[in-house]
Amino acid sequence: MGRQIVGVVVGLKYVAASGDLSFTLPMKLTRLSIGALTTIAAGAVTALVGQSRWTAVVTGALLLLIFIPEHISLWDKFPIWYHLTFLTSLVPLAAGGGAISARPDQRA
Repeated sequence: MGRQIVGVVVGLKYVAASGDLSFTLPMKLTRLSIGALTTIAAGAVTALVGQSRWTAVVTGALLLLIFIPEHISLWDKFPIWYHLTFLTSLVPLAAGGGAISARPDQRA
């Protein structure tokens, strides 16, 4: 029961911080982790559906193009390491996801 209460409190703290983006370091790291996992999943699904690991690379590049303007608009809200970590990881993580789901003959 105690863990459930703590979970609710943490969830409410996150909601309160999300309005003005005043995230703590653990919150920022969690956001980056969630972004990394979803980017890997996007690359994996793209490669699986497109039957080519290169479609995952294209997906990562498109995500980068989409997120650059967003991060420019938020530049003063987060530290530079946060922006650089997120943006520089998009293409490699999507490509990695594509490599995970590619058939053996597509991995080379």
